Amino acid sequence: MLKTPELAMNTRRNLITVCNGEKRRWNNRQEAQAFFLEAMMSTDGEEHERNECVYIQLLNGLSYCSDED
Repeated sequence: MLKTPELAMNTRRNLITVCNGEKRRWNNRQEAQAFFLEAMMSTDGEEHERNECVYIQLLNGLSYCSDED
């Protein structure tokens, strides 16, 4: 049986992130999550908030994640 987060996750493997004006394409959600988690943990202030915003969207299974409002 699948766990709840796996059921909610978008099954499309390709995703796009936009953070601080930089657009990146990813083929692996786990790599993107690891990248933004590390970036979030190594920054503070506004930069931390931008990375956190994208990271949370990745965790929620979105295929387009952005730090823009």
